[in-house]
Amino acid sequence: MNKRTILHILGWVLLVEGAAMQLATFVGLWYHEENYKYFLFIGLGSLALGGLIMINKPKRTVMSRRDGFSATALSWIVLSAVGALPLWMSGQIPHYVDALFESISGFTTTGATILTDIEALDNCMLFWRSLSHFLGGMGVIVFLLALIPKLGGNAGINLMKAESTGPEVEKTMPKLRRYAFVLYAIYAGLTALEVILLMCGGMYFFDAVTTSFSTAGTGGFACYNNSIAYFDSYYLQGVVSVFMMLFGVNFYVYIMILMRKFKSVLRLEELWVYLGIIVVSTALIAVNISKLYPEPYDSVHHSFFYVTSILSSTGFAIEDTNLWPDFSKILIVILTCIGACAGSTGGGFKVSRIMILLKEVRKEFRLIVHPRTVQTIKMNGKKVSHEVTRNVSVYLVIYILFILISTAIVSLNGFDFTTNLTAAITTLNNTGPGFSIVGSAGNYAGFNILSKITFCFNMIAGRLELYPLLILFVPRAWRKN
Repeated sequence: MNKRTILHILGWVLLVEGAAMQLATFVGLWYHEENYKYFLFIGLGSLALGGLIMINKPKRTVMSRRDGFSATALSWIVLSAVGALPLWMSGQIPHYVDALFESISGFTTTGATILTDIEALDNCMLFWRSLSHFLGGMGVIVFLLALIPKLGGNAGINLMKAESTGPEVEKTMPKLRRYAFVLYAIYAGLTALEVILLMCGGMYFFDAVTTSFSTAGTGGFACYNNSIAYFDSYYLQGVVSVFMMLFGVNFYVYIMILMRKFKSVLRLEELWVYLGIIVVSTALIAVNISKLYPEPYDSVHHSFFYVTSILSSTGFAIEDTNLWPDFSKILIVILTCIGACAGSTGGGFKVSRIMILLKEVRKEFRLIVHPRTVQTIKMNGKKVSHEVTRNVSVYLVIYILFILISTAIVSLNGFDFTTNLTAAITTLNNTGPGFSIVGSAGNYAGFNILSKITFCFNMIAGRLELYPLLILFVPRAWRKN
């Protein structure tokens, strides 16, 4: 393991986080809140520590895949641990484990919360929660790749692979630094557009920014106890719905549009399957819940909002879904597991992996009927390698084991099965709300410390797609290259 290079990256992470905290400091000063000082001093301390680490620069920045995975996992742990300090030291969240849970939920864009009264927090704290979604959505490592010239090449590719979502990273540009910069430019541009549209609907600037940050990161932290339902406007809820859907799309699609490769966009199978899932699921749930609402449009509106919220793993709420019929609940759990597209800011198993698995199943059935024929799997007209299909199959096994083990651990709380299972599923898929106690109108405050630590592990593992976090527990990974 190239420890000096990894430490150098952690120094950059502390610098970025320290600088980001000064934005929360400004918000606290603007609203005359005393707790701004925690962001000011902890942020300055983070900048100072990051600067000290940066003094001892590594002689070589070559990183293996193992190094890239380790550096990324450690970066997210450090980011979350430091990010929890202002919440805890200010007393707004009295216990550090709870503050750490909230911080990890923010940066991993899960949106699960232990807070029972969100509106009791200062504006600077609310802003920091939403900003953590924005920072974690596209990924702090991707941000660093756009800043640090020396992390290009092999080192940058391995870091990108560790933080990017989906079965593989698309090589769309010859220069990785330029690619990372374009990703963040698109990300920021869509966020700014949402802010403008929300303000056009009468939302205050602070609410528009925090809501857009949470939407962009597909996180779901809101500034009000009843989430987006606070804004009793079909226009505002509709804008949020559309942008949740957009941020669940592979950002490769937007790059292709900017490059005017419209025909290539039309050939992207994952995009059409993703949109198809939204249309079909919206229709099914709308019909199933139609008796709960006076007009057909109302059921379609609520259905579309929740389908985009859950499929993109955002987790915003406008209704207590515990009151919905069982068919809709089951469909929501399925959508939670499917998740968004690869290369998006959304969580879940990913649409592309589901497609690969289904195509693999179809191939096996064809081989049974025609054993002598050569069967291949294709995505977007290109052959999918055996390495990719093997990786997806192994990922599925680990994914299921995570859900089973974490559900078993959480069951020690004595809560009902629905609460335990959906809490494990939603934290691993970075969605947030489940059903029963952890439903859209509930929270995670009642769980014991062991369960909260389990959820923290799930959230980081889910955001980094398992392997980067698990590699830290392999003794051989810590040996020198």
